[in-house]
Amino acid sequence: MDRIDDVALFLRVVELGSISAAARSLDLSPAVASQRIRRLEGTLGVRLLQRTTRRLHATPEGALLATQGRVLVEEFDSLAASLRASGGVGGVAGVLRMSASASFGRQYIAPLLPEFLARYPALRLSLDLDDRVVDLVGGGYDLAIRIGTLPDSSLVARPLARNRKVLCAAPDYLARHGTPRMPEDLAGHDGVLLFGSHGRQDLWHLRDGAGRETVIRMQARFESNLGEALRDAALSGLGIAMHSVWHVHDDLRAGRLQVVLPDYRLPAGAIHAVMPQRRMVPPRVTAVVDFLRERLGDPPPWERPGLSLPED
Repeated sequence: MDRIDDVALFLRVVELGSISAAARSLDLSPAVASQRIRRLEGTLGVRLLQRTTRRLHATPEGALLATQGRVLVEEFDSLAASLRASGGVGGVAGVLRMSASASFGRQYIAPLLPEFLARYPALRLSLDLDDRVVDLVGGGYDLAIRIGTLPDSSLVARPLARNRKVLCAAPDYLARHGTPRMPEDLAGHDGVLLFGSHGRQDLWHLRDGAGRETVIRMQARFESNLGEALRDAALSGLGIAMHSVWHVHDDLRAGRLQVVLPDYRLPAGAIHAVMPQRRMVPPRVTAVVDFLRERLGDPPPWERPGLSLPED
């Protein structure tokens, strides 16, 4: 137990960059925390920390321990939680660290979390909202909510909800520039385009009811790496945008945006919970994934009745 606790303390020091800050977060005195770090270095026979300017950094050996030791601590916590659960105490406890994209996380994940936390009073939660793709293992995250195609990796993914997309534009834009009737008509229109880690999304693939595909390369009147900016641009009448239904369903219902080419389908994707591979998944991770599948599952809340979308 002492060794596991010392490794957990070391991980907190690496995260916070300070022994005193780590000690305060764990209700320890800095002297005791320093003594335990020295004990861990003595046990392992290597130096784990070095000081540069005013911050502590891991040595190469410390960086290796930070990566592999986190898995060790989490699996021990998972085992302890399972043992507590088998004794009737309840195993969903500790700190759950999640990452999600800024827009989706703010609209759909954050509003659900008070209910989730009410179910599990012993649980604490840290939610990181950012459109960047975080390093789950290196960053110490339990899971991330990711949208779209997942690259091959050692991560484990569980689908939460489908992610349908539509082409849409403001009625004012369509009144000024005309409404496309065929995919080929898009070539004469202004595009509102996304760019990011997967490059510039200027190739739009559309299928008709018979499954025939047309690919159009859109010209950008406006482009951004932030979905909120693209939505604002489309609402302002700058052009035609490709959006996930979850992002614009309220605008479609209110008539602020209008579906373009409703008889054609765009490639559908999914929203996943992505987790590091573990021999034992912590109960807190299983609990939140099951909860999100329950709340976001088929049909997802953004596709509730009353919204007209292209047929699957």
